[in-house]
Amino acid sequence: MSKSKNIILIGMMGTGKSTVAQMLSQELEYQLIDVDAAVEQEEGCSIPELFTAKGESYFREAESRMLCSVLENDAQVIATGGGVVLRAENCEVMSSNGWVVALTADPAVIVERVSGCDNRPLLVGNAEERIRTIMEERKDAYRFAHYTVDTTALSAAEVTRLILAHYRV
Repeated sequence: MSKSKNIILIGMMGTGKSTVAQMLSQELEYQLIDVDAAVEQEEGCSIPELFTAKGESYFREAESRMLCSVLENDAQVIATGGGVVLRAENCEVMSSNGWVVALTADPAVIVERVSGCDNRPLLVGNAEERIRTIMEERKDAYRFAHYTVDTTALSAAEVTRLILAHYRV
């Protein structure tokens, strides 16, 4: 894998993928791609609306198609949705087409970061309980990443600097 192809950020919601992706793309002068935003644009509705109208499995199909399409290009920083790792084929295509960075954070910090967000369909109900359940279900799903950063006590700028330091090696 050539590090010059793409940087792909994976991780749970609330770990900072979108913010860090934006900072990385500016620093590297790479195109910024947010897979969730691209799916919303393609589908003509928000992800919560897509979940309601067509279900999570339809969304996961659309997400996989978009990911494959995006990864046909190079020199991109790609922020993925937290569940993109649920399909082995997505993990394989990411590994072969970029440098995959997993962002992690303490569950309490994630709860704090996403509290008040009404655009996260997987958090309907008790958000803290849902986050802990999702984290347990996905605890091994991010292990294929080439590099991992715990964002719990770091600013987005600090996370960006760490990633760039390892990327430029």
